[in-house]
Amino acid sequence: MPISIPLNATLQYSSPSSSSSSSSSSLVPSSPLFSPIPSTTVSLTGIRQRCLRMVTSCVSNAQKSVLNGATDSVSVVGREQIRLGLPSKGRMAADSLDLLKDCQLFVKQVNPRQYVAQIPQLPNTEVWFQRPKDIVRKLLSGDLDLGIVGLDIVGEFGQGNEDLIIVHEALNFGDCHLSLAIPNYGIFENIKSLKELAQMPQWTEERPLRVATGFTYLGPKFMKDNGIKHVTFSTADGALEAAPAMGIADAILDLVSSGTTLKENNLKEIEGGVVLESQAALVASRRALTERKGALETVHEILERLEAHLKANGQFTVVANMRGTDAEEVAERVKTQPSLSGLQGPTISPVYCKRDGKVTIEYYAIVICVPKKALYESVQQLRAVGGSGVLVSPVTYIFDEETPRWSQLLSNLGL
Repeated sequence: MPISIPLNATLQYSSPSSSSSSSSSSLVPSSPLFSPIPSTTVSLTGIRQRCLRMVTSCVSNAQKSVLNGATDSVSVVGREQIRLGLPSKGRMAADSLDLLKDCQLFVKQVNPRQYVAQIPQLPNTEVWFQRPKDIVRKLLSGDLDLGIVGLDIVGEFGQGNEDLIIVHEALNFGDCHLSLAIPNYGIFENIKSLKELAQMPQWTEERPLRVATGFTYLGPKFMKDNGIKHVTFSTADGALEAAPAMGIADAILDLVSSGTTLKENNLKEIEGGVVLESQAALVASRRALTERKGALETVHEILERLEAHLKANGQFTVVANMRGTDAEEVAERVKTQPSLSGLQGPTISPVYCKRDGKVTIEYYAIVICVPKKALYESVQQLRAVGGSGVLVSPVTYIFDEETPRWSQLLSNLGL
């Protein structure tokens, strides 16, 4: 049961020489703040004042450090490990781990409940599982160096901060868009565009357009950029789609994937109402990339793996044998077909056959890379020009001579 002690009370302290020292001294913790003093009583009022001075001093020093940039400096220089932030829950979390696995970067957790993990292929890198908005915040504070997060979260919580730099803006998952939606009935039935919505006579300074959203930075910024003045924003817990039907909002501003949920709640998107297109992106701290040892090299490796995998996604290698007099003649036949151009052109090489004890060249092997959507058409075109024995296999990685986004990143960093 807790003991209540009045602020004007005193604690009795007995010297070590007294017979009751073991029981009395236990009342006073062994800390400089509560260290024994010559007098036989310690005033709680005095202790309280000393605590207050200590806390005030700590807060003051912390504020000075933030204002002077000392916190950022310590954060960047004070550790050697590169920190990568990943979403801790939901579909984004699973898709992030799957993407890294496809790039041969395996995230290893000793305990699934721990929020820190390792990537053996990147021995100087730690993985920290965080909420998406906290990934952005900690990139800005210097507690993380890299992160995978949606572009909508970057926009909402990064708020245009120049220290955030997009390393790869299209990781091919988490696709959605932030959009304004209004009811498809009542006074909104014939409203089809943002311009028409803004010109409705109902909106005045006394009765503005009410928008429910969780994006309290991007929402007002979007309305201001589009010259819409009479509008107010409110946050709502749970499904925003119910807000207009409940009469607590005229419109909502929320993430939309397929649009099915909007339709089922009698809501519609309007022309010009899309705030931004979003998907998962690799984001970094500009300060970390330029100041932390090894950060830029780690980003280079991650970026190369990502680019090689994403470029190969949906691509197939097609190999076929074709009779011909020489490689040039075969190449001329292949080039007549529009789907057989490959990445840079077909690769044609001789097939060495043994006839009557002699090595002869009667066939040539054609190797091309085609997208999945053109696969069957490409096989048909190969057959049309004499191809046979067609082999098809998925492409895992396509490494360019240099990763295009790497050159762009160096340019953005001024390197």
